[in-house]
Amino acid sequence: MLTRPRIEGLGLALLVAVVDRIVKAVMVGPLMLRDRAVINLLPFFDFRYAENEGVSFGMFTATSLEMRYGLIIVTALIAVGVTVWMLRETLRGDILALGLVLGGALGNIYDRLMFGYVIDYADLHIGTWRPFAIFNLADVAITFGVLILLARSFKSREKPNDSGDHTATENA
Repeated sequence: MLTRPRIEGLGLALLVAVVDRIVKAVMVGPLMLRDRAVINLLPFFDFRYAENEGVSFGMFTATSLEMRYGLIIVTALIAVGVTVWMLRETLRGDILALGLVLGGALGNIYDRLMFGYVIDYADLHIGTWRPFAIFNLADVAITFGVLILLARSFKSREKPNDSGDHTATENA
């Protein structure tokens, strides 16, 4: 059943995917980041063009057409799983977090389908040290969605009930 929180989650997913697409289009279009390679913004943050043919940190790089379609299928199956989870979830916070994950996944799946790689552009660094690979808005949405889900799961761990019976949680 499509409740208001689920509609909000799906709307958030759509918003993330659309904004991700717009930002990537601006990066390669008006900003010509592909041609410029780097736009220095701050001492610790640049726009730096990268084509990611793998998944996180370039792992599982798709070196053939079959591997590319394999990555698309796997990420699409994950997106379907997240959608099913979101449509079954009842807690608004979890639904919105899943919306972030789904929207980010859709943004990156679009790139893979259209270009064969994911467009990355955000380069956070301290001098020459880069604690993260170059990333994009979709990656940020996925990361924050997962972090919210983890935080909420730790917060909602079983607590003692109000009846005064604390034996079940004390022995666990």
